[in-house]
Amino acid sequence: MANVRDLKKDINFVLGDIIEAVYVWEYSNTDKDTKKSEAIIDEAIETFDELIAKVNAKNIENKKAHFQSVRSELESRGRDLIEKVNKL
Repeated sequence: MANVRDLKKDINFVLGDIIEAVYVWEYSNTDKDTKKSEAIIDEAIETFDELIAKVNAKNIENKKAHFQSVRSELESRGRDLIEKVNKL
């Protein structure tokens, strides 16, 4: 079960760091509009909820493959969010 715990921690850390980066950007750019940055935060929270729901799913046949797909989805969606933060 340590694998599930580590996956949940990874989801929390990755998306938490992205949200923190957006807050840092907002704090250092107080003169700019925050609609895009707020949308990134909302998307990160939505991604967190979806990934945690997938990790907590009970009726999974091949758990190893399922958790690997969740981890790869975290990587791809995390990269997309980081690209959006960098474009701010």
